[in-house]
Amino acid sequence: MFQQQPQFYWEEDDFVLPDGVKRMGQEQPQRNQTYNMYHGTTRAIADVIMRDGFRQSKVGMLGRGVYLSRDLNKASRYPIGLPEAQRVVLRVRVNVGRVIAINYQGHPRQQTWHDARCGEVFDTAWCPPNCGMTKSGLEEDCVWDPDSITVVKCIAPRPGAPQAHR
Repeated sequence: MFQQQPQFYWEEDDFVLPDGVKRMGQEQPQRNQTYNMYHGTTRAIADVIMRDGFRQSKVGMLGRGVYLSRDLNKASRYPIGLPEAQRVVLRVRVNVGRVIAINYQGHPRQQTWHDARCGEVFDTAWCPPNCGMTKSGLEEDCVWDPDSITVVKCIAPRPGAPQAHR
C-alpha cells in the first residue's frame, strides 16, 4: 500500500531546513487549516495587539480584515517608512477557514470576499506570490475575524528585509 509522505513547511531561519521541508507561502492555504503567519508593526502597537487582540483594518487592497503573511520577509517590511530597528513582527496562529485566491488586480471579489450579497462568503483572502497583486511579489493574506488569530510571540523582523512600497 502506498503511503503518502507528509509535507512540512517552515519560514523562520532559526535552523537549516531538513530534506523535504519547504518554505511557506507558495501554495494556497488549505481550508480550515491552522498556519503560522506574521504581522509587521511597531513595538507599541504590538503591545496593544498582545493585550487586546487584533482589530480589522478598515481599508486596504483586500478591503476590511487583518493583514498577515506566511512569508516572514513580507511582514518584516512593515510598517512602511519605519527604520528596521523600530519594527517588530508578531508570529501568530490562525485557522484560515474558507479561502479565496485573489490573484489579479480588479478581481471581482477583491473587496467583497466576505460579503454574502456578492456570493459565497470566505474567511480569508489570499494573494499568491508573483500574481501582480503586491509590488513585492510576496504572498499576502487578509483574515476577516480577528478572534481567529492567536498571537504566539513577538520576534525581530528578518534583517535586511527591504522596505515596502507605499
